Amino acid sequence: MSFAQQTEPWFNEISSLSFAGLSATEDLSLSLSGEAIDYVRFNKALVRQNTNVEQRVLDFTFQSLNRSLNFKISLSGVVDDDMNALRSLIERARQEVKVLQEDPFLVPMKNNGTSREEFSGSPPSGSEVISYICDATSHVDMAGFFAGGELVRANQNSKGQKHWFAIKNFFFDFSLYTVNKDGENKAVKSVYSGTVWDQNEFKNKIQDCCLQLKIMERPSQNISRGNYRVYLAPGAVSEILGTASWRGLGYAAYKRGQSALNQLIEGKKSLSPLLTLKENFALGLTRRFNEWGELAPDSLNLVENGKVQNLLINAKSAKEFSVIANGAAESEALRSPEINSGDLKPKDILARLETGIYINNLHYINWSDLQSARITGMTRYACFWVEKGEIVGPIRDLRFDETLYRCWGTELEALTTHSEIDPAIGTYFEREIGGRKIPGMLLRDFAFTL
Repeated sequence: MSFAQQTEPWFNEISSLSFAGLSATEDLSLSLSGEAIDYVRFNKALVRQNTNVEQRVLDFTFQSLNRSLNFKISLSGVVDDDMNALRSLIERARQEVKVLQEDPFLVPMKNNGTSREEFSGSPPSGSEVISYICDATSHVDMAGFFAGGELVRANQNSKGQKHWFAIKNFFFDFSLYTVNKDGENKAVKSVYSGTVWDQNEFKNKIQDCCLQLKIMERPSQNISRGNYRVYLAPGAVSEILGTASWRGLGYAAYKRGQSALNQLIEGKKSLSPLLTLKENFALGLTRRFNEWGELAPDSLNLVENGKVQNLLINAKSAKEFSVIANGAAESEALRSPEINSGDLKPKDILARLETGIYINNLHYINWSDLQSARITGMTRYACFWVEKGEIVGPIRDLRFDETLYRCWGTELEALTTHSEIDPAIGTYFEREIGGRKIPGMLLRDFAFTL
């Protein structure tokens, strides 16, 4: 029996027993994060850590008399033991809630309906993936991290709401290393992810990375600061989108003047008509229900052909600003974004770039001027100088400083026909769920400042 099959009846039972003991003035919401995951860490193409984690963490929210308390607790999966802990927690909440002030923006619990989504897969076990990865990378200096198995997210509340999300998948986040002719350490980074491991597909990805690594051995090109034509590979676009996800299209941030895209939202500026951005939960990367159990639509267009169509609105914002919620997360950040692809074929990328910089990855991205949607960051890993459609060699890292109104607006020349899934790879306390689907972008002009 799988982890999800074991966990669902257990969660149903502890939820039912917990709700049965509440008074008429009390409400309770239970949100579950569960996982049964194999984690394997590699260094120098050798296994350094191999472990399995099985855990069930419950986010417990208690409401009474316009007051609310929240706790987190790790549970065993044994009903009797877990109910002893939960009954004690409910009693503690009853006592502590009495000394709290009323919350004028409290979102009262209600029945937001039911949902059930399961995405099947057969990720390799820890022992299988060790064989797969070591076989494909024995000839190269590789460091990487594999996580694969089952993930569960669920929510029930005392009003009758009931949601269930389960998925089986994996990711392998890795880097390949070399030293170039200048004696500089160089690396190529990539990620392989999905629901079923395909060894041929993985070997092809490693082979592609090795080809880039060979180019990284050439002398580094000293590129002066200035403006250049640029190709941003999907990994680089994903980093920019990750930054734009925060304080970009959230309704509360907009109303408080804290959104980076205020001018876009108000129609004072627009993005390129090539750009369409949406939340797409049909990708199966994460759950549709938010912290309150509200269901987001399967797909929601946020920016269509460069113009804002919708903002992300959660229940608190809906109450505070008298608008209708659309199932956004408490943070009102993007959870499963997709940028539509375009017409630039992979084989034509270098020719269309002609002379400029090919950027595979970016990092250290942050807002440099929030109100003008200006971001800054650094190139990283396999970034190349290209002349007349041919790669010359790797560049030394550059810092960029640009606005979204240029790189997603006036300077956006083309989007690639292919898109890639960039999965969430965080594992702090637990494995994250989610990700982004993004194409590459060709830009006419991109500013580097250092």
